[in-house]
Amino acid sequence: MREIKAAQITAAVQQLCIEANRVLPQDLEACIRCAAEKETSSLGKAILSDLCGNMDAARELQIPVCQDTGMAVIFAEIGQEVHIQGDFEQAVNEGVRQGYVEGLLRCSVVADPIRRGNTGDNTPAVLHTRLVEGDKLTLMVAPKGFGSENMSRIKMFTPSASLDDIVGFVVETARIAGSNPCPPMVLGVGIGGDFEKCALLAKMALCRPVSEPNPDPFYAELEQRMLDEVNALGVGPQGFGGDTTALCVHIEPFPTHIAGLPVAVNVGCHVTRHKMITI
Repeated sequence: MREIKAAQITAAVQQLCIEANRVLPQDLEACIRCAAEKETSSLGKAILSDLCGNMDAARELQIPVCQDTGMAVIFAEIGQEVHIQGDFEQAVNEGVRQGYVEGLLRCSVVADPIRRGNTGDNTPAVLHTRLVEGDKLTLMVAPKGFGSENMSRIKMFTPSASLDDIVGFVVETARIAGSNPCPPMVLGVGIGGDFEKCALLAKMALCRPVSEPNPDPFYAELEQRMLDEVNALGVGPQGFGGDTTALCVHIEPFPTHIAGLPVAVNVGCHVTRHKMITI
C-alpha cells in the first residue's frame, strides 16, 4: 500500500489550476496556428493570428489565456493500492482555492445556483473520481468557461435515430451556439450510457488531445464527418465567418439501454484547457 499525503494532492491541484489557465495543451495550440495558416477568410485569418498572439502573451507574461478561468473540473484516477492520508475531496478543493486565489485567477463559482453569492475562491470543484489498478494517483484539471458550457445540449434519441440524425444534432448545436462559445470550438460528443453518463462522456471527450482521433475507425470517421459539416456552417473564428468554426470533434461512446440512444454535445471554446499529473 502506497501512502500519499493530502498536502501533496493540494499542491498538485494548485499548480495544475494555474498552469492549465496560462498555457494551452501543445497540440491544441499547434492546431490553432495551423488553422491560422489555412484560413481563407482574411478577417478569419486576422482573428486567428490575434488568438496566436494572445497565447504567446499569456505564456510570456504568465497570465491567464482567457479572462474566464472557468469552473474547476477535476478527473481523478486513484490506484487501488493507494492510501490517502487525509480528506481527499477537501485536499482537492484546497488546491483549487490556493490555485485561484494565489494564482490571481478569476473566481467564478457561486454558492447556490438560484440565490447566487460568489464563494470567493472558485470552490467547490466538480470532482469525478474513478478507482483503477495500481499505486498511482492521476489528476486532470480542466477549467471550464461558461460561454461555451452554456451552449451544450443533450438529446435522448431512441434507437430509430439514424447517423444523419445524430450528425444533424451536433451540427445544429454548433449552429445555435454561433459566436457565443468564442469559436473556433472544440466539440465533445457523448453517445450512449444514460442521461448523466452521456453528459460525462461528452465532457471526457473534450479532455482527449485534439491530435488523437477515436481509436475505433468507425468513430474516427464519424468525428471527421461531424467536423467537416460543422465547418461548412461558415460561422468562422469568433463568429465573423470563415472556414474554421471548429478545431476538432471528439466522440466517446458507451453501451446503452435497448430503448435508448442518448447524445450529448459539450461545447468547448478555442481555449479548451486541461492539464494532468501523476503522483
